[in-house]
Amino acid sequence: MRGLDYKWIEALEAVVNQGSFERAAQQLCISQSAVSQRVKQLEKFLAKSVLIREQPPRLTTAGKKLMGLYHRVQLLESEVLPELTNQESLRPVQIFIATNADSLATWLLPALTPIMTTRHVEFDLAVHGEDRTLDKLKKGEVTGAISWESEPISGCYAEYLGRMDYVCVANPEFAQRYFANGVTREALKRAPAVAFDQYDEMHQMFLKQHFNLSPEVITHHRVASSEAFVKLALLGSAYCLIPRLQISQELEQGTLVDLMPGFLLSFKIYWHHWQLETGLLKEITQAIVEYSRQELPK
Repeated sequence: MRGLDYKWIEALEAVVNQGSFERAAQQLCISQSAVSQRVKQLEKFLAKSVLIREQPPRLTTAGKKLMGLYHRVQLLESEVLPELTNQESLRPVQIFIATNADSLATWLLPALTPIMTTRHVEFDLAVHGEDRTLDKLKKGEVTGAISWESEPISGCYAEYLGRMDYVCVANPEFAQRYFANGVTREALKRAPAVAFDQYDEMHQMFLKQHFNLSPEVITHHRVASSEAFVKLALLGSAYCLIPRLQISQELEQGTLVDLMPGFLLSFKIYWHHWQLETGLLKEITQAIVEYSRQELPK
């Protein structure tokens, strides 16, 4: 049986990255019809569509899995070929990681910095909710994912990294205006909050489990940025749940106050990665695990 021709997947990647068949052809230095033919040959081989032909083109589920396979093959080549040919690779190795915004804003970048500065690598860090990062690994879109989920998917390991402890904070003026008598059910109905997006399960859990409140009765600003959470709190626009690790200086200076002293929302986080790792991928896993275990509470 004939196997995959990786020129087909290379053409597919170029179409998606460049946003059109025409620009993909320019990148690959072949004709537009040749790009189209390669994608069609791939779909014929698989007997299913890999590309949603709209503007811009998007990958189907099958296309995303193929792209994940292609990236893993490229990683293996980047480890083996320089050794076999005695030549350094001119193209940086692309590493795709799915992470939650809070890890990215606190400990993940310092953990990866030694890799960035010593290896010829190009990181693509995709930010998703903590409960959705693992889906990206399942679909083969990334080589590793940071998640709350402790159970690994087939072919992967899940390594415990530590806890993320969240505190409920606001600036002093906001706290006095809305929570002068403490954080109560009635006060929360009046106070504006900030959520990552409509799927922000952490804030929903906070309201339901501790105050028996439906998120629908709360005013939410939705901002998909951990740094913007802190900014909104500092400006007095909302209260928020934010990692203590991220705002230790603001709490010490008094520019933010802990609205519920002694209360923490704690979540265990895990690094999910493929079992068969060598070379660069193994270094990345080691860097993430070692740094997080030093910086995060156990």
